[in-house]
Amino acid sequence: MSFVVKVRDAELVPAEDGTASRELHSAGGVDRGIWEIGPGVATDVEADEMFVVIEGRATIEIEGGPTLEVGPGDVCVFDKGARTTWHVHERLRKVYQITR
Repeated sequence: MSFVVKVRDAELVPAEDGTASRELHSAGGVDRGIWEIGPGVATDVEADEMFVVIEGRATIEIEGGPTLEVGPGDVCVFDKGARTTWHVHERLRKVYQITR
């Protein structure tokens, strides 16, 4: 299945936790999609993930690891189980690929 999505204009489905997302494709243990979070602080336990920031800025603290400053065009990789604290400075939208 081949397709194109205008990421900045894509309509996302809001979640109860204040984020929004849209799954683009899921097969063979790999999930791909678009995810967004508004300004504020959030904690998470990450999946095996790679993402590209499309819009926004955040500081991501990884417990026992580095603190990452991310913004448009940045690619980030998380190890499964990484405990993170996100300090979102501007609404952040990313395109992700998660390996289950």
